[in-house]
Amino acid sequence: MWTAITLAVAYGAIFALYGWWALGHIAAGATLLPFVLALPLVYLAVPFLIVLAWLAIAWVFRADRPREVRIGVRGTLRLFWHEFVTIAGNAPRMILYRVLMPDPPPAPADRPVLLLHGVLCNAGVWHPFARWARHKGIGPIYALSYGPPLASIELFADQAAEKIDSILAATGATRVVVIAHSMGGLVMRAYFRRHGGSKVARLVTVGSRHEGSVHAWMAAGTSLAQMRPGNAWLAELGAPSGDGVPPVVSIWSWHDSMVAPQTSSRIAFGDNIVLGGIAHNALLRDPQVFGHLAEEIERAR
Repeated sequence: MWTAITLAVAYGAIFALYGWWALGHIAAGATLLPFVLALPLVYLAVPFLIVLAWLAIAWVFRADRPREVRIGVRGTLRLFWHEFVTIAGNAPRMILYRVLMPDPPPAPADRPVLLLHGVLCNAGVWHPFARWARHKGIGPIYALSYGPPLASIELFADQAAEKIDSILAATGATRVVVIAHSMGGLVMRAYFRRHGGSKVARLVTVGSRHEGSVHAWMAAGTSLAQMRPGNAWLAELGAPSGDGVPPVVSIWSWHDSMVAPQTSSRIAFGDNIVLGGIAHNALLRDPQVFGHLAEEIERAR
């Protein structure tokens, strides 16, 4: 809810400022049509600048990449385009997340799937995968929108615990499969520490900042502070351990645009599926990633 409201207000303010500026020029004799035609460009300018900034930071603080995974100029342009398209589409998806990502009706299920989002997002970012998964007969698919957006990851872990319990009650299942993007991976590691792992059959993280990211220094907030490299909270989190902790798989990209260094997503306490040429948010729209997620869900059955 918080993220959807914030996005709606932010874009409302941007278009209001643009409208005020355009009306001033129209009142001075300018033609209306060019200002109307430029409206999509005003909207698209925001994700364009965001992707440009995050990619620049990710490149400066990039991990040392093997020669065989370097993608060159064409690959970089392709990576930029897919990330830009994803972020441009995420705003309406997040505003309309309640419509796009409703929970399925209660019904018996063996291995329900819970999707967890990253920082400053909500369940709407999962809509492309959820639609694909339902078409493939994978599910039932549930998603959680936790918040407030910049609160502690520990709070989000408790909200995940409540969601997992409600899913098990609705389906009669004994365990869920959790797929977690970005910060969601840390939410689940905090969940394991606080609640154990007996209710989770498998955890798959996608582009998660397991060892933090320099991008977390770009803004304030408790959850962002917890994702800064070398901070005390991350150090204390440690590897998932204890009775019932399920298998953990990390899917990550050498060219992640919001995890730097990118090897922060590599884990020593589970399996790694390493990709290339895919940026951070585009991981949630990539057919190759979808295929890996389907395989991991199947392994949990």
